[in-house]
Amino acid sequence: MKTVTKKAAAGLPVNSILAGDCIEVINSLPAESVDLIFADPPYNLQLKGDLHRPDNSRVDAVDDAWDQFSSFAAYDAFTNAWLKAARRLLKPDGAIWVIGSYHNIFRVGAALQNHSYWILNDVVWRKANPMPNFRGKRFTNAHETMIWASKSENSKYTFNYDALKALNEGIQMRSDWLLPICNGHERLKNEQGDKAHPTQKPESLLHRILVGSSQPGDLILDPFFGTGTTGAVAKMLGRNFIGIEQEAAYRKVAENRIAMVRKFDSEALQVTTAKRAEPRVPFGQLVERGMLRPGEELHSLNGRHKVKVRADGTLATADIKGSIHQVGAALEGAPSCNGWTYWCFKREGKKVPIDLLRQQIRDEMGNRPN
Repeated sequence: MKTVTKKAAAGLPVNSILAGDCIEVINSLPAESVDLIFADPPYNLQLKGDLHRPDNSRVDAVDDAWDQFSSFAAYDAFTNAWLKAARRLLKPDGAIWVIGSYHNIFRVGAALQNHSYWILNDVVWRKANPMPNFRGKRFTNAHETMIWASKSENSKYTFNYDALKALNEGIQMRSDWLLPICNGHERLKNEQGDKAHPTQKPESLLHRILVGSSQPGDLILDPFFGTGTTGAVAKMLGRNFIGIEQEAAYRKVAENRIAMVRKFDSEALQVTTAKRAEPRVPFGQLVERGMLRPGEELHSLNGRHKVKVRADGTLATADIKGSIHQVGAALEGAPSCNGWTYWCFKREGKKVPIDLLRQQIRDEMGNRPN
């Protein structure tokens, strides 16, 4: 993988790290070309003086020039510029994640709304192992906040709800995520043995974000690439990426890191999909293909009702005629009914849900969504 200068970025340099100012580079890329953005912008920590531990050792805090702004007005101008540029790059159904701390996230959130992004959630990353508050004058700062927003209110953004639920042992994923900060073997070091980047994000955080809000083959932009966590996880999960980073030392670490990442095989990249994302199969198709025959009886799962299948894919009793959903609802006196899970047919004396026949057709179609 090579570092691409901003002059070479007139096309779409997929799976590359672009060198230069993020706003200039973003503006050089084609409009509506990116599916998802993950942004970890400078936090503008406004640090004054060194911070020491109780043993008087100095804390390796964020004191780099890229995190220093002369005023809130200067930081707001920077935020507005990159958010405006980034929105141009997003596809109509694209979305963005921005992470920050209490120093900047509220200003970023207001700017997102001012630029017509549509906020979907704020997600709290609760750190399992936060740095202690050494001075004892404030609460331990144990979380960071992420804002997830679509390009517009009408965007049909990607949200793999069922995949996140599966990732969370069958429980609906909440908006507070307990994950450890980056340390141990994951913490990248430079040639001097020091932290390669002071705010390196853990791969677990990006894994959850990309699994939940993108698809294999999507293009992910990270305008503040750092040491390449977004690119490493994107490659592993079969996503494409473009990283922008102005610091040569960070680019070097990121290039070496990503080169060592192995992409999962195609089967491992598949995630649990929602039923609504699967191809639509009309009940009449089961009749057309002879999987169920006109005149064949269907039975309700609770055993209280039976109906006959008609040639046009409707069901009938002596008094009621209609779709599998309409007839089920009428018989149960309910406002609605999912006929696919309500009706069964009998084979060798056993009840078999008609949904199994629908799934058979979907499997033949390769589970291609409409």
